Amino acid sequence: MNPPKFTTLGCRLNAYETEAMRELSQQAGLTDAVIVNTCAVTAEAVRKARQEIRKLRRENPNARLIVTGCAAQTEPQTFAEMEEVDAVIGNTEKMRPETWKGMAADFIGETEAMQVDDIMSVTETAGHLIDGFGTRSRAYVQVQNGCDHRCTFCIIPYGRGNSRSVPAGVVVDQIKRLVDRGYNEVVLTGVDLTSWGAGLPASPKLGDLVMRILKLVPDLPRLRISSIDSIEVDENLMQAIATESRLMPHLHLSLQHGDDLILKRMKRRHLRDDAIRFTEEARKLRPEITFGADIIAGFPTETEAHFENSLKLVTDCDLTWLHVFPYSKREGTPAARIPQQVNGKVIKERAARLREAGDTQVARHLAAQLGKTHHILMENSHMGRTEQFTEVTFANAQPEGQIVTAAITGVRDQQLVA
Repeated sequence: MNPPKFTTLGCRLNAYETEAMRELSQQAGLTDAVIVNTCAVTAEAVRKARQEIRKLRRENPNARLIVTGCAAQTEPQTFAEMEEVDAVIGNTEKMRPETWKGMAADFIGETEAMQVDDIMSVTETAGHLIDGFGTRSRAYVQVQNGCDHRCTFCIIPYGRGNSRSVPAGVVVDQIKRLVDRGYNEVVLTGVDLTSWGAGLPASPKLGDLVMRILKLVPDLPRLRISSIDSIEVDENLMQAIATESRLMPHLHLSLQHGDDLILKRMKRRHLRDDAIRFTEEARKLRPEITFGADIIAGFPTETEAHFENSLKLVTDCDLTWLHVFPYSKREGTPAARIPQQVNGKVIKERAARLREAGDTQVARHLAAQLGKTHHILMENSHMGRTEQFTEVTFANAQPEGQIVTAAITGVRDQQLVA
């Protein structure tokens, strides 16, 4: 009787939820099973999920194969029809103890082969909290799930449902437990993190949560926040950026494009100047802050001039860490119905140019760190990350999970050397 095996595709939130499912399945006594937690962000992600399922079936011919995650939520029939798949469960069901108790029972007559409810009907907060997912040094805490926005390119709301938040008191209690267990850094995660609090009493903002954590958990050395929508950043979050050294000076921004017309066609809530204004203001408050960003290349109707505005945004906002997404047509989204789709070769070429611009920005950032001293959280004995999330390698072993102070002496392969 072997413990279940998990494969995670896609985002950090998926990885967090895989750890929650691991706990739930073990508590239920599930054995001899393979669980695939899928991603649906692009059509390519769904294709890769199918490939992975076939590969896992070949490697585990006698195991029960269960598919879950965003692709399972948005396209349940696609996976239910695969002969390799024994069961499909949705994003809500995968976080319920009773689901895994049913899976641990005999499949025949005990458990429905497809359990995928209407995700839009889910109103409860992100439920299952785990004490310590990540490295021994860094833990991830899910504080929000779902999204109320409907960007024209995005399938994620149909996989995650509407936005709901974990109450601040629950979050604080969990972070206290993590600190007691020795974690030196906590990362707040969610699908649309800056919408945190909208459904809670008094409608608090993300900045309120950040300030509350830093006040009530004084022993927490480092707090990070993951991807945010800069147009929704509130006054308290800006205050925290300016005054709280324990809030790490690195923000990943959901920008998506640098041209106002394309942003409107994407149904984004910001314009180009809003993004530039935010990065300039944040940098005035915290000069050492670095920014990452998501940018899509080849959105329908994108001309070369539109694309050049995205390329220019990389330097206008002084972005360092780029996540470049070649536009992928997702059936069921408004963007998929736009007649003027961009040629695939053009999309690929533009994505490559964006990545090249990103590499140039990384090189500039790394070169600027030479001779500086950083506080580095060690992820393993020879690699850690600075406050700005830059990787640092060490020739001599360092204590894993600890924050060490070191001077930067060199640069190698997009990493700093100490």
